[in-house]
Amino acid sequence: MRNETVGMQNAGGVFFAALMAAGVLGAWEIAVRALEIPVYILPAPSRVAQTFFSQPLYFLEALSVTLGEALAGLTIGALVGVLVAMLVSLKPQLERGVMTLAILVKSTPLAAIAPLLTIWLGFGVLPKIIITALLTFFPVLVNVLVGLQSAEKDMLDLMRVYRATRWQTLIHLQAWLALPYLFAALRVAAPLALVGAVIAEWTGASSGLGRVMWLAYSNLNLPPMFAAIFVLSLSGMASYGAAVWLENKVIRWKG
Repeated sequence: MRNETVGMQNAGGVFFAALMAAGVLGAWEIAVRALEIPVYILPAPSRVAQTFFSQPLYFLEALSVTLGEALAGLTIGALVGVLVAMLVSLKPQLERGVMTLAILVKSTPLAAIAPLLTIWLGFGVLPKIIITALLTFFPVLVNVLVGLQSAEKDMLDLMRVYRATRWQTLIHLQAWLALPYLFAALRVAAPLALVGAVIAEWTGASSGLGRVMWLAYSNLNLPPMFAAIFVLSLSGMASYGAAVWLENKVIRWKG
């Protein structure tokens, strides 16, 4: 009964979101036509859709490149974030130094790093993967570390009673408590990974959605740029949904 109620609520939420999106697109279309806004300033949604469906493979191939970079960067960034959080949990004296370095990396603007990596490593996928990993590393590190540190004193005392080592306590207690925090981070980091890959592609790439946007911007050809933006937005929503789906599959005791 509860699952049916949750399903109805989810369906209602999706319907409401779709209704809102249709309303915004409809108002946009009407405004562009009524005000006769030039296409080089703001194309109508119908023009953007026409641009996409006139060459869908062009945009989908670019999306596949960006998705590959984003997935690789997200995997590396999340893995490093989890490992560093586990290390800090085992060695609490490292926390201040590690967090200072992590905040330094997070505070450094990607617009400054991406061109340097492109100069050093070329126009291939490696700079894009590194930028995406750097972008997704921090939220995973912070969330997982909070999750690992969320174990109550009574739980830790019980593990000591059973003479569990620090490693056993980490694996059999803290890691399970940190899982919801990890997936909360992934819900943020998954769409962020796509943004990071596109930003990196803007600094120099032979393919990808960022390349599509850059070419459109250089030629003041806005319909392809908006089409690429819509593809990126829908992909970000899909990546968020994939993170939620994976969370529900892995953490079965939630709810």
